[in-house]
Amino acid sequence: MTFVIFAFKPAHYIYIKILNVRVMKNILIPTDFSKNSRNAVLYALDFFRNQECNFYILHVTQTALTNEMGVDFTNELAPMLSQGMPLDLELCVDEIKVLKRNKKHHFFPVYEQLFLLDAIREQVIQKKIDYIVMGTKGASGFKEVAVGSNTGDVITKVKCPILVVPENAKFEMISKIAFPTDFNMNFTTTVINTLLEILETQQASLAILNIKKDNAQLTNRQLEHKEYLNAYLEDHTHHFHTLTQPKIEVALQQFINSESINLIAMVAKNLNFFQLLLFTPLVEQMSYHTDIPFLVLHE
Repeated sequence: MTFVIFAFKPAHYIYIKILNVRVMKNILIPTDFSKNSRNAVLYALDFFRNQECNFYILHVTQTALTNEMGVDFTNELAPMLSQGMPLDLELCVDEIKVLKRNKKHHFFPVYEQLFLLDAIREQVIQKKIDYIVMGTKGASGFKEVAVGSNTGDVITKVKCPILVVPENAKFEMISKIAFPTDFNMNFTTTVINTLLEILETQQASLAILNIKKDNAQLTNRQLEHKEYLNAYLEDHTHHFHTLTQPKIEVALQQFINSESINLIAMVAKNLNFFQLLLFTPLVEQMSYHTDIPFLVLHE
């Protein structure tokens, strides 16, 4: 693992920028062989198309997957699953190999007889996972949430960047990434460096979005966090945007439509945005729940 270190001094603070330039990436993709989990695989192949990657395709036998993915396979496959690597998993990986976008993409089946969350935690540590990619059925009707309980558990309980791919999301070149924030939290080097890596590999710009419910001005602390972010992004195309709208999810949808956003990046610790956008039952139908992937970052 190689690190490149930069130091710079905006205002009266000195910040250290540490970029992880390791070439090989380890990607974990849980699957239950459903349509939306397959779509997550396809999206991941394109998203990491220019990088050398190990893709670990994880299948578990616990019914923890069924609530979200919508397929109850436990009874049908139990006899086969108890005798080593499931045939369906091997066939799935063979199919993915045919679809690979890069000769430096490598694929490995991983089978666990654990609860989904435990299996993912174990693999993140063992395989030194850089990103988790999960498909989700998303919100498709009245009072539904953007992600289901399984993806929600992984997002909140596993400290690893996770790319959440809605079932209708189709990969297109990532040109602009939205980064909603209220500037109330510190931006750690872990979060920012992951953002920088994505911006560089996707050759994208970053649209930092501050959504306000009223006309209140940013506090000194918020302005300090904004200055920090601006300094860290000085070598990358980025713009700051402000919208005043009582409903955060409505403001985000308007912003996505007006700015042609391809990806939404969020910090898991930023609960105000995080809970409203992903876990609050919605009355309005927001298309970003089914079309736009979320990249959830952890400190």
